[in-house]
Amino acid sequence: MYRIIQFGLEVTMEKSPTSNVKSVFRRFSLFRKSDGHIKKKQSIRSLKTFKSEDKDEKVTPETFEFKTTEIPLKPCSDSQIKDYIQTDMLKEAYLNLLSLHLELKLEQGEALGEGKSHSDLVNKEKDLNLLYVALMDKMSVIVRNSSALPSCNKELLVYVATIILEEEKRQGETGAMQGWRDAWRDAWRDAVLNGVRDTLKKVPLDSREQNASWLPVHLEHLGKAVVEHLGKVKTELLSSYPADFNVFETYVSCHREAVGDHLKSLLEKVTELKDYYALLDFIIHSYPSDLQGHQRALIMEEDLNKIKTSYCHCQKEDFKLKLENFIILETEVWKKKKSPEITEDGFRSSKIDKDICQLIASYAGNLEKIDENLGKSVVSSCLEELNPFYTRFEKEFSQHTVSLLTSDLLDCCLWVEYHITYINSFSSLKENLQCYKESCSAQVEKLEKEVDGLTQRLRQTLMDHFKSEVKPYMDGMMTKKWLKTDEDFKEVISIVENYSGLCKSMRAPSVQIFVNDVHYYVAKEYVSQLMKKKYSCKKPKNEDAAIKLKEQWNELRKLFVEMGSSLKWLYPLGNYLSDIIGMETEKNIKDLLHPLVSNYPDIR
Repeated sequence: MYRIIQFGLEVTMEKSPTSNVKSVFRRFSLFRKSDGHIKKKQSIRSLKTFKSEDKDEKVTPETFEFKTTEIPLKPCSDSQIKDYIQTDMLKEAYLNLLSLHLELKLEQGEALGEGKSHSDLVNKEKDLNLLYVALMDKMSVIVRNSSALPSCNKELLVYVATIILEEEKRQGETGAMQGWRDAWRDAWRDAVLNGVRDTLKKVPLDSREQNASWLPVHLEHLGKAVVEHLGKVKTELLSSYPADFNVFETYVSCHREAVGDHLKSLLEKVTELKDYYALLDFIIHSYPSDLQGHQRALIMEEDLNKIKTSYCHCQKEDFKLKLENFIILETEVWKKKKSPEITEDGFRSSKIDKDICQLIASYAGNLEKIDENLGKSVVSSCLEELNPFYTRFEKEFSQHTVSLLTSDLLDCCLWVEYHITYINSFSSLKENLQCYKESCSAQVEKLEKEVDGLTQRLRQTLMDHFKSEVKPYMDGMMTKKWLKTDEDFKEVISIVENYSGLCKSMRAPSVQIFVNDVHYYVAKEYVSQLMKKKYSCKKPKNEDAAIKLKEQWNELRKLFVEMGSSLKWLYPLGNYLSDIIGMETEKNIKDLLHPLVSNYPDIR
């Protein structure tokens, strides 16, 4: 007599394979015998339906375990088992596989006891393994298709769950199939995952050519499909599994894995900033909101960082392109000689500073609800990109406006207006970007230096042009005809008055710096011409010269007071010089020269 423990079943058999076999077996609760045949019970209804039925109709833990029954004493043929598998008769297939396995182990035991060769048994064991693989594959297909056809597969899913549980209980027992410890549950999860992937493949996906909003639209449909699918799992599939299968959690996990893989494949098609944004918004914001309470990362942190890096790179290129477009728009203004706009408070202005600020704010605003750190990175990138932009703008501006200086007076005035406009605009840009100083202090400080340098160069260019206009008339003033004519001086006054009117449209603090520079230059040049030309005259002409110098200086003083010059220390200079010219004795002149040189060392 042999006592063999197979699959947790105790079997007592005589040596002869033809002897009577009396065994105690366990069976599925779903299986029942009637008229000598194994039949299926009524299909299990959805969890939702069960809630409204009698308690006796509900699936209980006992549903998913063996009870006493008889496995066929002699298994049917391999081909018949294959047919059972192919036609979804899982219980018949599995019971015969159990019987076949018991028979194989019995024959192996007999061969071992008799010392016979068991090469045939090796082949038989291989065939048994192949049948188990076929059964597992069929179960995987059923699970994979269960979401698409839940009403047809719910009873089969109960068979699947019970087979898996029984096989897991047998692992480690004497006579169990080797190498199958986690295979059943792993195969089930893989089937769930593949079923989820099948569902996601059905979500509509237009090409970029078909729909400019192809990705946001697809992601919206994708989110809805996930929620709808998980809703079906909850209402239609949970009742087909025991609680320890954690079915809903498994489906949630598989959805995340499948969606994550799908998003990585979509990433390869993304080239535009709006699509990177849509992808990030879905991953970080939209998807978790659909599955509250299941907050495991949709994709790996490494993959998410890649998307963020790609977004930053795309955003940087997008910002550069838009900055170039701003220059192109300004170039059209210069070519068409359009007058700059004047704000309500009377300052000349371009839209370029507002456009840049709005663009940066839009980048930052879009990312506020997605990723604060990413928003800071984007703002930092924009601020850094502004530095080379200033250089490009300055070069284009100089090249396209220099021709205005060779034209008529109106074009020359327009050239001045353009310089004032961009001095104002970039100064405003500097002020408006101060809001990012706390989060991007280093970038803002560097930007401030760049803007200060640009506005200083624009002012200096404006100042150089002023000098070139006024210098010829300053040179012609201190000549022998100076006392007889005011022609050159009046030209100087006219030029200064013209710039005074233009400066009223320049914002502080640049206007103060420019007015002071003009005041200083005119005062210094006036005195320099007086001293360089060594203009001399005798009494009474020296008295006339002193009077005229005082009159001209007072006229200049009045003009610069109106312009708002803060160089008040220059105003007494004319009186000093007038008094010196009016003196007759050398001693009196020396007495006046000492305080003059002390107060105005540049005269030396």
